[in-house]
Amino acid sequence: MNGMLEAVPEPVSSPGPKRGPRPLFEDLYRGSRDDLYSYVAGLLRDRVAAEDVTALAFERAFRKWEKFDPRRGSARGWLFGIARNAALDELRKRRREVPAIEPGGLDAPGSVAGTFGCGAPAAGEGSSVEERVVALEQRAELFDALGTLAPADREMVALKFFAGLTNTEIAEATGYSSTNVGTRLGRAMTRLRKALASGEEVAR
Repeated sequence: MNGMLEAVPEPVSSPGPKRGPRPLFEDLYRGSRDDLYSYVAGLLRDRVAAEDVTALAFERAFRKWEKFDPRRGSARGWLFGIARNAALDELRKRRREVPAIEPGGLDAPGSVAGTFGCGAPAAGEGSSVEERVVALEQRAELFDALGTLAPADREMVALKFFAGLTNTEIAEATGYSSTNVGTRLGRAMTRLRKALASGEEVAR
């Protein structure tokens, strides 16, 4: 793959009547918009492009909404699969590899920074200047550590901690098995912790 992520086919409906709960597209949009943008911005490292790709993903999902089949997986997994393909199309146009997660999104709720306790304290929380400086340094270290991960591992981290997807939903979005997703996440988090602890680049 030369370090690039592989696109997976966008889900299509299987023949026969649909069964099971089918959420309203508006509910899916409201519940996934921010998470989807955070994930795409993490892959593209470009906020303007991320806005365009997010809008494109929802446009594609809306056009294909009648093809969504709840028997084949969750609506969020289906949607993120579409967004993933849209983001990869953008990356191919740029002819460059997937970058590390952008620093601007590291202190969002549920982000990797929050997981490692590296988020910068917000104003008004009683933090001292020294504490805020230390927190910012930790964020920089986290950014460097994320940069040591292979693109596919960075995507796993983005889907889990930026988008807040379950392992099953990540599997639906990427085409990996749930077991493989768990293995990849474990490997990525181990490497991330090791890089943060040592401050040295981790071999891919």
